Amino acid sequence: MEDTRNLIDKLKGLSNEEVKRILDRSRSSLEIAIINVTHDFNAGTIVRNANNFNARAVHIIGNRKYNRRGAMCTDKYLDIYYWTDFDKFLEFSRGRDIVAIENNVQKCKPLGAKKFKPETTLIFGGESDGIPAEILEKVDDIRYIESFGSTRSVNVGVASGIAMYEWARQIKLNV
Repeated sequence: MEDTRNLIDKLKGLSNEEVKRILDRSRSSLEIAIINVTHDFNAGTIVRNANNFNARAVHIIGNRKYNRRGAMCTDKYLDIYYWTDFDKFLEFSRGRDIVAIENNVQKCKPLGAKKFKPETTLIFGGESDGIPAEILEKVDDIRYIESFGSTRSVNVGVASGIAMYEWARQIKLNV
C-alpha cells in the first residue's frame, strides 16, 4: 500500500513512532511557543512549520488547545507541551533566548538585524491581539518582520515560517 503521508522519501513506510525517533536524533535546538493563537489553521501551520525545521519542541501557552487537523499530522513527530501559566513556561525555558515575533510594539526591532543564538525560543501570538504586553515585558527580544507592501504584517502562520527560516539560515546553514 502506498504511504500518502507528507513525509520525505526516506521516512515513507515507517511507523509514526519510528519517524519521530529518527527525527529526535537530529533535532535542532530551536523551540517554538504559541500564545493566544485563536485560529486553528494558524496554530496548525505553526506546528507544521516547526516540524519542517525539526524544532525540539512546541509550547502552547494558555487555556486553549488547538485542532490538530491544521498541522497535517506533523504534530505526531515532535514534542508538544501545554502551559496554562506563562511564568512557569519561562522558568522551564531559563537560559534560552526568548524572542517574540510581534508587529504592534514600539520596542520591536527588525528581524533581519537579529543575530540568533542556537538556544532560541520564538514566540508567536494571535492575529488580532498579538502577544500580551505583560508577556512582552518578560521576553529577551521583540522582532518584527519587515514589510514592503501596503500591509504592515503577514499572517502569523507565514510569519512563523519566515522567522524559523531566518533562525535556520543563521544557525543550521551558517549563512
